[in-house]
Amino acid sequence: MTRTLLAITLAGFAAGTAAQDLPVVVKIPRLTVEASKQIAQDAMHACRKQGIQIGVTVVDRSGDAMVFMRDTLAPRITIEISRQKAFTAVNFNAPLSSMENRFTKPFSVGKVDGLVFSAGGLPIEAAGNIVGAVGVSGAPSSEQDEACAREGIKRIQFELESASL
Repeated sequence: MTRTLLAITLAGFAAGTAAQDLPVVVKIPRLTVEASKQIAQDAMHACRKQGIQIGVTVVDRSGDAMVFMRDTLAPRITIEISRQKAFTAVNFNAPLSSMENRFTKPFSVGKVDGLVFSAGGLPIEAAGNIVGAVGVSGAPSSEQDEACAREGIKRIQFELESASL
């Protein structure tokens, strides 16, 4: 009993010492509204080239919308679906196409309100840090949604990769 108490006490001191070495402030990289707008516009233009009208949402790393655009003839439902795709992609930090069949059981995380596991959402990274995500909805297939999202990121990819954080 005494040895157990001693071990717990020593572990507590070791943890306290390690915690003291940690910084008290964390720098968090953020996606600018200008970059968000560029991604949304480029995603929309990529789909327009194919004659597709979409809704596109860019969210920050917390999943809050930075920019939303809906093309003239895109259905109203693309507003919410593109937001949910972006929200899901940033929270799972993965392309949604890689997760489409991951949550199929009843009561799994995939059934949580606000999450959409359909291709068309991509995380956005800057210098290895997640800074947001883009979600696209409205194309005839979710693969086309994702291709347009990818094109949205493509134009500023170099700036994202070379960002100094």
